[in-house]
Amino acid sequence: MKVKVISVLEDNYMYLIIEEHTREAVAVDVAVPKRLLEIAGREGVSLTTVLTTHHHWDHTRGNAELVHLQPGLAVMGADERICALTRRLAHGEELQFGAIHVRCLLTPGHTSGHMCYFLWEDECPDPPALFSGDALSVAGCGWHLEDTAQQMYQSLTKTLGTLPPQTVFCGHEHTLSNLEFAQKVEPCNNHVRAKLSWAQKRDDDDIPTVPSTLGEELLYNPFLRVTEDPVREFTGQVAPAQVLEVLCRERARFQLALEPPQPQVRALLALQWGLLSTPQEK
Repeated sequence: MKVKVISVLEDNYMYLIIEEHTREAVAVDVAVPKRLLEIAGREGVSLTTVLTTHHHWDHTRGNAELVHLQPGLAVMGADERICALTRRLAHGEELQFGAIHVRCLLTPGHTSGHMCYFLWEDECPDPPALFSGDALSVAGCGWHLEDTAQQMYQSLTKTLGTLPPQTVFCGHEHTLSNLEFAQKVEPCNNHVRAKLSWAQKRDDDDIPTVPSTLGEELLYNPFLRVTEDPVREFTGQVAPAQVLEVLCRERARFQLALEPPQPQVRALLALQWGLLSTPQEK
């Protein structure tokens, strides 16, 4: 199994996964279809399937054009809002592409229909891979929640947290700001400090910071460390879901302070991220 990491848009990643014996290929989160097809052509592979993690436009905007350019292509995901969807997947469903096995993992939180994809090959020395979309990123998660913090906590800890310490390919290059926030949460965490230094060097050299591993994430990702005392102290909460809810809210505040948009946009984002309340009806 070969994974091509493709940087697109402002900070998104889409992926081309190649079964090296059959030369069949599967794409994850297609945003720029012509670039994907160009890379697939250069690799000499046959693209048969698109796996979409969730319905947001920056993860699906290329689906319709790609299906037009390549009729018969299967577009799969768990949410009926996904553009050009041809097959809706269920939690625990398994797919196979040549020697590559895919387990579909429903991970609501960032969106209600968010699906992660766990891939492996039997009798292969390479570690399995998790394509986590916006559910889990390097040192962060999709902190703008469509669902509840409790659902996000279940997704991160029960669904993803019990997987082997595999490679994680996420949906965005948010590593630097995620680690800066993680350092604010846990200023004495040496793993955060070391990873931040590494990420700053990668950023200076314009090199992607993906993939990470789940084993590493448990050391420096505050959203996976909600039962640790320093993270609880930062949030002022004890219950894991409440700790996570405060982390998401504080991460939103941190982002607004980091890159303040125009006042009108700032107010809209603050409302969307739950930092402001709408007036109560009388």
